[in-house]
Amino acid sequence: MGADATGNSNDPNTIQWRRDGSTSTAVRLCWSLGVGTFFAAISIVALWRVYDFAGQAWPQLQPIILALLGALAATVLAIAVVKDSTGRAVDAAVGTVVMAGIIVALMLAGRVAEGSAALGPLGASPFTAMATLLMPFAFVALVLSSFLRSAGAVDRDAETLYLSDPDLAIDLETIDRVSVWEVGGVTVLNLRYAQPGGEYVPGPRHLVVPPTIAAEIEAAVDSSR
Repeated sequence: MGADATGNSNDPNTIQWRRDGSTSTAVRLCWSLGVGTFFAAISIVALWRVYDFAGQAWPQLQPIILALLGALAATVLAIAVVKDSTGRAVDAAVGTVVMAGIIVALMLAGRVAEGSAALGPLGASPFTAMATLLMPFAFVALVLSSFLRSAGAVDRDAETLYLSDPDLAIDLETIDRVSVWEVGGVTVLNLRYAQPGGEYVPGPRHLVVPPTIAAEIEAAVDSSR
């Protein structure tokens, strides 16, 4: 759940923060598993065709394919544990390996369940359902990774909140109310904007920030009134 919040060395009245895959475990994990699920599903379909074709043309090739896939998965996981290996390509590869393992495990469990009397008429259905539900899970994980990501700065002197992606400069005087929610170790800042003359004020209504930034924005908004 980590995040980075630092002061600007050129201006002590400006505090910056960044929550992304390099500073927040939650953002990194959600993105990795979300992307990895889609890549895993595509990879399994493609590799199964290759494996099946190899079994028909040259059965001796199938153990070699499995050994190569195992070696590739082990290599990806080994690279992931190396210090500072936090690139998006590595995260996507790790997510793909992990989710591929889960999907394959569910498929194998379904095969075993088909010939088992323990589950009765259900057979492989529970395992097939769980594998199918991984797709919406991946979508939710990607949406969550986007929601948890934020970056910007609070300028006390200018009484302005600067946000990145998208680039926005929000006058703190336009923020009418600030409330903070602590949800599972995540600090969610809820912003309500004043609407003079009924005019809409652009800006995020919910923002995930480090606790120190939430307190700073609350104090800056109070002082700007």
